[in-house]
Amino acid sequence: MKNYFVSSIVAIAIFFTAFSCDDSNSGNYLFDIATVEVQDDETFVLRLDDGTRLWPLATDVRYVGKNGQRVFVNYTVLSEKENNYNYSIKINDIWDILTKSPILLTAENADSIGNDPVKINSIWVGSDFLNVDFFFNYGGVKPHAINLVKNTLVAPPDDGKIHLEFRHNSYQSLNTRLYEGLVCFDLRSLRVPTVDSVLLTIKVKDWEREKTFNLVYRYNDTAPKSAKSEKHIYTISSSEYY
Repeated sequence: MKNYFVSSIVAIAIFFTAFSCDDSNSGNYLFDIATVEVQDDETFVLRLDDGTRLWPLATDVRYVGKNGQRVFVNYTVLSEKENNYNYSIKINDIWDILTKSPILLTAENADSIGNDPVKINSIWVGSDFLNVDFFFNYGGVKPHAINLVKNTLVAPPDDGKIHLEFRHNSYQSLNTRLYEGLVCFDLRSLRVPTVDSVLLTIKVKDWEREKTFNLVYRYNDTAPKSAKSEKHIYTISSSEYY
């Protein structure tokens, strides 16, 4: 399990070579993770995790926004303070990120949810989402299942935390190649009405051992832009996992 081949390195190099130069017409290309907010007139804005709101005044691609969808967006700032938005932008390109909600793990769905190992590269809360950057082995036969679950088959500790598990079903896939993925889980269903934040404990079956990550989810809190979004292009909208 040590002889891995990371298939996305060449794509990463090509992407950032292409987009590291300036846009000669409108300034620099910027690259961020954002959440789609669909408006009443069915147009959409993009909200960054630090609270910045971007108005797509122009675009080079056709994209139909789905409310609450997490995306990678490559954009150029056109002007500041456009109506109620921080910036008006031109979208140079945009990709959907796998966006899901936590689910219950029960005796009925335990087999389909699985518990195969992954390697967590980074895990963090941004806005109302748990974002997980992970590595997994894929054999090219069947897409893997990725989920965040509340395990109803075991009694959680009485410690005031919300205990969750990051689950991966490889469907007995061969360990042919190593892929990097990103998934975002909407945390709003986990809010406790009497407080403004909750403590999350995320259990993950790593390649070497079981690991636990402790995070704080503060409702509607803004967070600095993640350094991850400035350094990586992930396996974004792919056929390898769902």
